[in-house]
Amino acid sequence: MVKVSIIVPCYNTSKYLKSCLDSLINQTLKDIEIILINDGSTDNSNEIITSYNDKRIKYVNKENEGIGKSRNKGIELAKGEYLSFIDSDDYVTLDFCEKMYNKAKKDNCDIVICDYFKDNESMICQVTFPSFKPSSLKENPDIINNVNLGPCNKIYKRELFKNKKNRFVEDLKYEDAPLVCSLLIDANKIGKIDECLTYYVIHNNSETTKRDERIFDILKIVDLIVNEMKTRDYLYNQMINLAVMILTDYNVQQRYIKNSNLRRKFINESFNYLNKLDSNWKKSSYLKKFSFFKRLIITNSSLIKLYCFFYVLLHN
Repeated sequence: MVKVSIIVPCYNTSKYLKSCLDSLINQTLKDIEIILINDGSTDNSNEIITSYNDKRIKYVNKENEGIGKSRNKGIELAKGEYLSFIDSDDYVTLDFCEKMYNKAKKDNCDIVICDYFKDNESMICQVTFPSFKPSSLKENPDIINNVNLGPCNKIYKRELFKNKKNRFVEDLKYEDAPLVCSLLIDANKIGKIDECLTYYVIHNNSETTKRDERIFDILKIVDLIVNEMKTRDYLYNQMINLAVMILTDYNVQQRYIKNSNLRRKFINESFNYLNKLDSNWKKSSYLKKFSFFKRLIITNSSLIKLYCFFYVLLHN
């Protein structure tokens, strides 16, 4: 029986691919399958993948369609009791599958989450989340505000994907957050391991470091999350916190956008969205963790524009 299916979309990450694959084929849990979806890479990813001779590898080499479609293809192929998503420029500890699977079975969890390492290629630091007992969002709604919405430091029971709505968005950037949110809502029990078991690698070509006009996709992504959460009364406060957390962060990230018109347009649309969502969003509990000075800046569109303007001026 396949206990864990590991789905790995690959696109032009040959520099990191071997580290990723070595960490997977050497897992201490042997009852796994590794589903590699080569999404039209133009580097030597194909040669690296085909150099591995392991019967647990399923390999699909297809034309470029985007990471959402690649991950969804992997979901359709997966036979494991649990699914995991690992990006091809990331890697995991050798006991990742064993510890995550054992936790899932021990506590009858639909989802298990772990802490992770952030590797920027010059320094590695830990990213940790608050501990919680195995529970659902109905029992503990704050879980959704206290974990990340990325897919890669988690395993998911395959039954969660029988609902066809539980798929990655295929036509937008930041496609993973709505699905992870939906899966957390659907899970009967969510567990956590207080240990860093995955390595998230940050480099110049990482999707999360690319900032262009597709940054506007985050507004659509937030709307998908809001529409998923707003039908559950027990998640209203968490919904506001998530929207505020995501959009205020992306407003600050506009400091990396050199085009001033693009910066202003994004910040204007972001503030318009939050104001329509909840007129009292500036009183969100998420914002209380910041100093008065920082809250003043990130909740005022004129001040955040000014901050971004001076940042661009000083760094160019």
